[in-house]
Amino acid sequence: MKQYLNLFISFFKIGAFTLGGGYVMIPLIEKEVVSKRKWINSEEFVEMLTLAQSVPGPVAINTAVFIGYKIKGMKGMLATVLGTVIPSFVIILLIAVFFTEFENSKAVERIFCGIRPAVVALIAVPVINILKHSGFKIHIIAIAAASAISVWLLGISPVIVIIVSGLCAIVYNTFISKQC
Repeated sequence: MKQYLNLFISFFKIGAFTLGGGYVMIPLIEKEVVSKRKWINSEEFVEMLTLAQSVPGPVAINTAVFIGYKIKGMKGMLATVLGTVIPSFVIILLIAVFFTEFENSKAVERIFCGIRPAVVALIAVPVINILKHSGFKIHIIAIAAASAISVWLLGISPVIVIIVSGLCAIVYNTFISKQC
């Protein structure tokens, strides 16, 4: 029972004290489950993160699902997911109740403008960690850059970019990497 409570509390703290969405939670989840608690190792975390990004749904919840299940099965998964979701749900509910009072506030607008660079930095951390674990291979960096440019500058749908990247990975791993 204590392990489930520890899972819930760990993910509740992360869910309660992060702004900016699921990708901002990833470095905190990694620090908690890999470095601090040592529930999983770094390689397992990167594999779970990759899988969490590949399936539909919010990346933080998907990550919580995989980590909770890996550590304590279905009950562990329930503990991590509830710990991740409850803080956001309560905060959004409170904001919805009181939003009309501060929706046009310049102070609130300035606070969110100030938070934005930190959120970008926190999103960059998982990307850098994945690159570290992949060995900074030039083709991986080229694919990531081409994908970002395709979506951002060229306006290509992310769905098309994901499908094309997946097909390129299949071709590469089936034909090209075996010849080297």
